[in-house]
Amino acid sequence: MLRIGVDFHAFDGKFQGSRSHLIGLYRAMVALCPDMHFVFFLDKVAELAALPGFDRPNVTCVHMPPANPLVRLGWQLPRLRRRHQIDILHTQYITPLWGGGRTVVTIHDVLFEPFPQFFTPFFVWRSRWLFRRSACRADAVMTVSEYSRQEIAHRYGVPASRIGLLLNAVDPLVFHPAGGASDDEVMSRRGLLPRGFFLTVGRIEPRKDHATLLRAYARLGTGAPPLVIVGQRDFGYGDFEAALAALPRGADVRVWSDVGDEELPVLMRQAMAMAYPSLAEGFGMPPLEAMACGTPVITTSTTALPEVVGDAGLLMPPGDEVSLAAHMQCLMNDQGLRTTLSRKGLERAACFTWDAAARNLRAVMQRLGKPH
Repeated sequence: MLRIGVDFHAFDGKFQGSRSHLIGLYRAMVALCPDMHFVFFLDKVAELAALPGFDRPNVTCVHMPPANPLVRLGWQLPRLRRRHQIDILHTQYITPLWGGGRTVVTIHDVLFEPFPQFFTPFFVWRSRWLFRRSACRADAVMTVSEYSRQEIAHRYGVPASRIGLLLNAVDPLVFHPAGGASDDEVMSRRGLLPRGFFLTVGRIEPRKDHATLLRAYARLGTGAPPLVIVGQRDFGYGDFEAALAALPRGADVRVWSDVGDEELPVLMRQAMAMAYPSLAEGFGMPPLEAMACGTPVITTSTTALPEVVGDAGLLMPPGDEVSLAAHMQCLMNDQGLRTTLSRKGLERAACFTWDAAARNLRAVMQRLGKPH
């Protein structure tokens, strides 16, 4: 039986895209591949083992204490690989710094290459070296969008045909359009009306361009529905604070950093629309989550976002507050447009499944597992 080792340390950290990716992908993989044994390396062993789908007989969870990337990649993973007789090791972004054996690496994006202004100089320097090394040395390279595949190929000289796709998806049991009593409780507690507010979700940082969203919202004038911003502040994002301070008197903008996993899907499906003016994304999970909830989406026509939204959302040029305000105004006034986008969004979101991603990864693992 092929033994697949997986660096699952992202499970120990924040509830963000790479964590959701690993959970969704490998929940599908362990069900699809009873002929493979999966060994997950992470700190929160009990929490992962308690998740539905991770209690199957072809799963072993192995404790790997939290450590900085140098220790994890240079010491922990090579040692664990040998100890647990791993045939293929799957990591995110970066391969181990030494040691033999077959490796698969998923490089979700290389946004620091075309958009270095959104990252620290040290991060850009370190990532350029490590990502290039990983892309060139791994036995298989995977990514989450066609945009990222072409960027990796262009930047690192790896043929695009060598880079596989593991498109993200969402859990339909979590993100869906059907509300209930719990939705009413959240709406009441948060002081919101169903389908009566605009929503954006994501860390408040320059790349997400919340400042343009605030300026667009100010153009809507008095009587506009509330704007709910869900995310943690990046305190270096001065343009956001300036745009927030410049809002006209009476503008109803609510910035919430305390929205939990149970509340987020409620806000997603109860919003009038999701506005996501990000300047660069390797995929873009919030728009997909909103579409899966039947909520209309406005986002930018840049990087991977058009791949996710297709013709099911309204696209705007990056940084264009006038276009964004016009789209928001249309959705406020046109119930028919909202209904059409809701239907198209549900159809679009259904095209992204973890089963499809798992089938792609299974084929890669089977190819690498054959005797050379």
